[in-house]
Amino acid sequence: MRNKQDIREDIWKKMMEEKVGRFPFPLKGRIPNFKGAEKAAQFVFEMEEYKQAKVVKVNPDSPQLPIRAQVIKDGKILLVPTPRLKDGFIFVDPANVPPGEEKKASSLKNIHQYGKVIPLSQLPEIDLFFAGSVALHHDGRRIGKGEGYADREYAILRELGNREIPVIGTAHSVQIVSEDMPKDEYDLTCDWIATENELIKTNSPYEKPKGIIWSEVTDEEMNEMPVLREIWDMTKG
Repeated sequence: MRNKQDIREDIWKKMMEEKVGRFPFPLKGRIPNFKGAEKAAQFVFEMEEYKQAKVVKVNPDSPQLPIRAQVIKDGKILLVPTPRLKDGFIFVDPANVPPGEEKKASSLKNIHQYGKVIPLSQLPEIDLFFAGSVALHHDGRRIGKGEGYADREYAILRELGNREIPVIGTAHSVQIVSEDMPKDEYDLTCDWIATENELIKTNSPYEKPKGIIWSEVTDEEMNEMPVLREIWDMTKG
């Protein structure tokens, strides 16, 4: 079985060779944007899980911009993690976004004009969780860009008492792999994958994180992500 980084490198290279990636470049080192991201998002908007959701957490990466914009347009609360989870989550109330400005409000450049960072103690119950990916397996296993933010975000929500919720990944079909992929205990899996061509129900056999695995958290990470210290104080203090 190849390691995660080899699979990442392969996907980034393949997307460039097949010309399915799009701005921002380079694709390498990030959750890659892809041609057809809007089509993938449309599959999601037809899901009952999406229609019923009132509060939706979406990653801040470019390919999920159409989802963030539609969440606001549909009158749902949008939660977006701050870069590198420095400050927790940005809360965007659709009531504060004038009609026609949903896309602008959901871009990282402008989101703070419409939303605000809220304390973890004020996080609402979240109904649906979107995770960015570099590679995805049909059985729900995913590989991100290598920094573990989606895994940790989900673990944080569970640590704070949020119920287990569906996880959706949108990606180009080139990013779907059939080869065996490594999975660590703390890795988050997807229940659904939307590509430019189809919606895949993974029927994932893997358990999702039930909380933060504190033995895996280093002192350096505690310093880099103040939210971890905050959660420790809230739940263990």
